[in-house]
Amino acid sequence: MPVNLSIKNAPDDLVALLRARAKRNRRSMQQEMLAIIEEAVGTPGRLTPTQLLTEVRKLNLRTPSESAEIVRKMRDERYGG
Repeated sequence: MPVNLSIKNAPDDLVALLRARAKRNRRSMQQEMLAIIEEAVGTPGRLTPTQLLTEVRKLNLRTPSESAEIVRKMRDERYGG
Protein backbone atom coordinates (compact mmCIF):
# COMPACT_ATOMS: atom_id res chain seq x y z
CA MET A 1 0.00 0.00 0.00
CA PRO A 2 1.46 3.39 -0.96
CA VAL A 3 2.71 5.64 1.83
CA ASN A 4 2.88 9.42 1.82
CA LEU A 5 6.32 10.89 2.48
CA SER A 6 7.18 14.51 3.07
CA ILE A 7 10.37 16.51 3.16
CA LYS A 8 10.41 19.46 5.53
CA ASN A 9 12.62 22.52 5.50
CA ALA A 10 14.01 21.86 2.03
CA PRO A 11 16.36 24.70 1.03
CA ASP A 12 14.98 27.02 -1.64
CA ASP A 13 17.94 26.44 -3.97
CA LEU A 14 17.49 22.67 -3.77
CA VAL A 15 13.78 23.00 -4.50
CA ALA A 16 14.56 25.19 -7.52
CA LEU A 17 17.00 22.56 -8.84
CA LEU A 18 14.43 19.81 -8.31
CA ARG A 19 11.76 21.86 -10.05
CA ALA A 20 14.07 22.45 -13.03
CA ARG A 21 15.00 18.77 -13.21
CA ALA A 22 11.34 17.75 -13.09
CA LYS A 23 10.56 20.19 -15.89
CA ARG A 24 13.43 18.82 -18.05
CA ASN A 25 12.10 15.30 -17.53
CA ARG A 26 8.49 16.41 -18.09
CA ARG A 27 7.43 15.20 -14.66
CA SER A 28 5.75 16.71 -11.66
CA MET A 29 8.01 17.37 -8.68
CA GLN A 30 6.41 14.41 -6.93
CA GLN A 31 7.11 12.10 -9.88
CA GLU A 32 10.69 13.39 -10.05
CA MET A 33 11.30 12.78 -6.35
CA LEU A 34 9.90 9.26 -6.66
CA ALA A 35 12.18 8.57 -9.65
CA ILE A 36 15.18 9.83 -7.68
CA ILE A 37 14.28 7.65 -4.69
CA GLU A 38 13.74 4.58 -6.90
CA GLU A 39 17.14 5.11 -8.50
CA ALA A 40 18.84 5.64 -5.13
CA VAL A 41 17.51 2.47 -3.53
CA GLY A 42 17.91 0.29 -6.61
CA THR A 43 14.35 -0.70 -7.38
CA PRO A 44 14.24 -4.47 -7.95
CA GLY A 45 14.29 -5.37 -11.62
CA ARG A 46 16.37 -2.36 -12.62
CA LEU A 47 19.99 -2.88 -13.54
CA THR A 48 22.88 -0.68 -12.59
CA PRO A 49 25.05 0.51 -15.49
CA THR A 50 27.70 -2.07 -14.54
CA GLN A 51 25.11 -4.87 -14.45
CA LEU A 52 23.74 -3.76 -17.81
CA LEU A 53 27.21 -3.78 -19.36
CA THR A 54 27.78 -7.29 -18.01
CA GLU A 55 24.52 -8.48 -19.57
CA VAL A 56 25.34 -6.85 -22.92
CA ARG A 57 28.79 -8.49 -22.96
CA LYS A 58 27.13 -11.88 -22.45
CA LEU A 59 25.31 -11.32 -25.76
CA ASN A 60 28.67 -11.10 -27.57
CA LEU A 61 27.55 -8.10 -29.58
CA ARG A 62 29.93 -6.06 -31.69
CA THR A 63 30.90 -2.87 -29.97
CA PRO A 64 31.72 0.60 -31.30
CA SER A 65 35.42 -0.16 -30.85
CA GLU A 66 35.03 -2.76 -33.61
CA SER A 67 33.10 -0.45 -35.91
CA ALA A 68 36.15 0.79 -37.86
CA GLU A 69 37.08 -2.81 -38.65
CA ILE A 70 33.53 -3.58 -39.75
CA VAL A 71 33.37 -0.51 -42.01
CA ARG A 72 36.76 -1.31 -43.60
CA LYS A 73 35.69 -4.88 -44.30
CA MET A 74 32.41 -3.76 -45.87
CA ARG A 75 34.20 -1.11 -47.94
CA ASP A 76 36.84 -3.59 -49.13
CA GLU A 77 34.16 -6.12 -50.09
CA ARG A 78 32.22 -3.47 -51.98
CA TYR A 79 35.12 -1.85 -53.79
CA GLY A 80 37.47 -4.82 -54.01
CA GLY A 81 40.18 -3.21 -51.84
